[in-house]
Amino acid sequence: MPAPLVHLRPTQEADLPHLYAFQLDAEACRLAAFVPAENADQVAYLAKYRRFLRTPTIHMQSILVDGELAGSIAKFEVEGEAELTYWLDRRFWGRGVATAALRQFLQLESRRPLHGRVAFDNSGSRKVLENCGFAPIGTDTGFAPARQTEVEEIIYQL
Repeated sequence: MPAPLVHLRPTQEADLPHLYAFQLDAEACRLAAFVPAENADQVAYLAKYRRFLRTPTIHMQSILVDGELAGSIAKFEVEGEAELTYWLDRRFWGRGVATAALRQFLQLESRRPLHGRVAFDNSGSRKVLENCGFAPIGTDTGFAPARQTEVEEIIYQL
């Protein structure tokens, strides 16, 4: 099977209903762990992400695979610190798409340091970050709504 052609473009409002549907996947939510409970409400999700598209400190790109919307990747800020987030529709897992998308995103987003947080047992996402040069710098524990329990997360930095 040939490698998929991965391309990024700025996220458009028309992408949001598809991105909403992707993040409803139960296994993806379990792995991500720190998914806000309100993400299950489509109206609230779409309103929140419409605001994000207009927020200058958020750099959001859609991930396309062979021309098909496959997910999103973004830089946002928390207390002045740059954080990374990405979400990929499960149909594209295990094909190198997230790694290719992150490599492209790092060419577009120059803010450093850039941090990523991953639930301790999300080995796929940990591998994506490590393949792109991120290194673990610590851990944190917090309540993970998708699991309804405290979960340790590994903090990565580039």
